[in-house]
Amino acid sequence: MNHAILLISCPDAKGITATVTNFIYQNQGNIIHADQHIDDQNNTFLMRIEWSLGGFRLEKGAIGKEFSKIAEQFQMNWELSFTDDLPRVAIFVSKQLHCLHDLLFQYFYGQLRCKIPLVISNHDDARLLVAGFKISFHHVHVTPENKKAQERREIELLKKEKIDLIVLARYHQILSPEFVSEFPRRIINIHHSFLPAFAGKNPYQQAYQKGVKVIGATSHYVNDQLDEGPIIAQDTVQVSHRDTLEDFIRKGMDVEKAVLNRTVHLALQRKILSYGNKTVVFD
Repeated sequence: MNHAILLISCPDAKGITATVTNFIYQNQGNIIHADQHIDDQNNTFLMRIEWSLGGFRLEKGAIGKEFSKIAEQFQMNWELSFTDDLPRVAIFVSKQLHCLHDLLFQYFYGQLRCKIPLVISNHDDARLLVAGFKISFHHVHVTPENKKAQERREIELLKKEKIDLIVLARYHQILSPEFVSEFPRRIINIHHSFLPAFAGKNPYQQAYQKGVKVIGATSHYVNDQLDEGPIIAQDTVQVSHRDTLEDFIRKGMDVEKAVLNRTVHLALQRKILSYGNKTVVFD
């Protein structure tokens, strides 16, 4: 059954919850899930509410128009989506294919509620893997000299395919501010470690040499500041002096896959609400 989902953020005020839920009730909607949070330090109200469209009085196309009156009253930033509209996802990857491999297998088995029309890479290593899933593969070779032109080509591809979400599955290129501005809060990255530790090349070798006791991964939205966008999910795994460098890499790759997996599922379920440089991840 098709559901509608509203994500809302606005200055906190009395009556927001009652007004939103009454809007759904008055239009004969059945609320399936509702969650809210108040950020006291920023006086910000945040909400995710989902309801069934079975028997709902308003047509899909009219819901946003009617709700906009409430949004204006409370100065809301809001986003309306529907569960039968499958998001269109593009994956960017370089030479490390473990995260891509994991996402493609989930997609193949119907565990990701989305469409993946294309994969873009600055290397050719993923071509055969992607072809096996009958997804379009685009090798876009990037150098300092051609970076701007190649990013324009990528943007054209993404807009042609009407991409809703971009997933950087270990894509080792820094996206320009111009590229990021085309897709605000729609680009997700997976990063080794808890940011900003062990930046640059060979992060697991750095961790191994420092004798750390936990390694981890962080997913975040991409913004103009490298690896400083709003954090979505994090996790760690225990390591010890008995682990070899190869163990560090294997365990690190596993936690990267798990965190990115969780993040993509949350994004597809519209459970992430970004405000300022923070996120709220709803249950």
